[in-house]
Amino acid sequence: MTRHELAPEIKRFYTETFNEADRLVTTADGQLEMVRTQELLRRHLPHQSARVLDVGGGPGAHARWLLDDGHAVHLVDPIEHHITQARRTGATVELGDARQLSAEDASYDVVLVLGPLYHLLERRERDQALAEAYRVTKPGGLFAAAGINRFASLFEHTAFAHLHHEPVQQSIAGVLSSQIHDGKRSFTAAYFHEPAQLQGEVDEAGFVDVVVHGVEGPAWSMLAAIERHTGESVVDSPVFASALTAARMAEPYPELLAASSHLLVCARRPA
Repeated sequence: MTRHELAPEIKRFYTETFNEADRLVTTADGQLEMVRTQELLRRHLPHQSARVLDVGGGPGAHARWLLDDGHAVHLVDPIEHHITQARRTGATVELGDARQLSAEDASYDVVLVLGPLYHLLERRERDQALAEAYRVTKPGGLFAAAGINRFASLFEHTAFAHLHHEPVQQSIAGVLSSQIHDGKRSFTAAYFHEPAQLQGEVDEAGFVDVVVHGVEGPAWSMLAAIERHTGESVVDSPVFASALTAARMAEPYPELLAASSHLLVCARRPA
């Protein structure tokens, strides 16, 4: 069996450059992502205790609340530092890759892939990860995956107030046209999905009842802009509450999916 290796620039980013454990707790747009991911997943999760496989679960941000909800969580991640951090949540943990899971066939009630699709730039690699997720999901079980929205970098760099600089424009234009960030500046190598494309990839993997949600909604970059330019947190403020409300109100309108920073697709393996 082929052993899959994580791209060195991705491993370096999460090991030396960026602390993933801070991402969903230190900024308002990060906390908006967390709140919305929780509420969207809870709509689909079994009410009783479920066996959950958290693939690419990082330092355990989602494992922690899933355990608090009464589920049993096994977390897999390719970054050793993340595994050390995730062990503190109480989840069982394993160093591994989304494209080659050690789990047995049809062994989990819920399979979450809330990060790996960001960094699998080639379609065949994403198909491998989706095929593995399908294989280990029980018939009738829940599958959920996250993707970065194709236009996220446009909104983000507008919020950072430097999109008008020519080098930044050129970089973001390249991401918009190719759907790929090469990892040479600021962020690591990443793939940016369109909503219909993400839905299609999950459909083709064999899952059914596929639905794509916009996670943060259309006002997340406003939160990022305010915090960036004032240096003050807007969590627990009226503007945060309004941005969260906007995300919820946008749900019935597929035209607004492209306004979120992240997409969450939920589906089931056929019973």
